[in-house]
Parts: sequence; C-alpha cells; structure tokens
Amino acid sequence: MLSVTKIFHFEMAHAIHGYYGACKNIHGHTYELHVTVSSVFNSDGYIPEPGFVVDFKEIKNIVTAFIIDKLDHHLLLSKKFIEANSTITVANNLFVFDAEPSAENLLLYIKRIMQEQLPEHIHLSRLKLFETKDSYAEWVSNNLFVY
Repeated sequence: MLSVTKIFHFEMAHAIHGYYGACKNIHGHTYELHVTVSSVFNSDGYIPEPGFVVDFKEIKNIVTAFIIDKLDHHLLLSKKFIEANSTITVANNLFVFDAEPSAENLLLYIKRIMQEQLPEHIHLSRLKLFETKDSYAEWVSNNLFVY
C-alpha cells in the first residue's frame, strides 16, 4: 500500500456541554490535521505519469475549501451548549455543531466531508487530529483500495 499525507493547521475555539472539567468553558486550540490517502498497486512497477497517487495541491484545495475555511478562527458550540447558555448570541464566527465538538466528533465530521468531496479514485485511509501537541484522535479506514 502506498500512502501520502498532507498536514494542515487551524485555530478554533469550542466548549464541551455536559463535561465537568475545564473544557466545559469556551477555550481555544491550535489544531493539526493529518490527511492520508492511500492506494494499493497490482504491480511492482511505478505509478504511471504524472507519478502521483494524488497531487498534494488537490488534497490542499479540498481540505482548505471544505474544512479549514469552515473551522479556522471559528467558535464551535453544540446546539445543547447554546440552549443551556442563553447569553450566547449569534456571531459571525459561530459554527453550531450537531454534536459536542470534541476532537473525536470533529474527526468524524471531517471524515464525512472528505469522503463526500474526494474524487472516486482517491481513497481516504487515515485522519489524525491533534488538539494539543500530545493529544490526538485518529480515524483509520478498514477498507482496502486497489488503484
């Protein structure tokens, strides 16, 4: 299997409703997102021209348009958090999320968006979202893809 990974960074704030630690309050993180696509080749030869599994620019364009532009410098709050905190008002950078915006739920959101946006010939095989330098959530596909 051959994989390529593109790494992205974005800033985002969130709060976790129903959590009783410090993360129940609005706070921010510098996120690092690793997007990996893979291909399994049926031969021992090289990849036909231009020699890419996918152009890194193609991954960048998709992730930037559908993930980074929607999350970077935004405040993600769940509907439940907003209902429980009536002082929260609509803001230009407020993104109302269907679930609690934990690293795990963000990763599932990103996975869904990426699978919808990637061309058929590109297989999403792994996502890793660092919420801090030493804490991350990871999703790994269990499907093989033949190129």
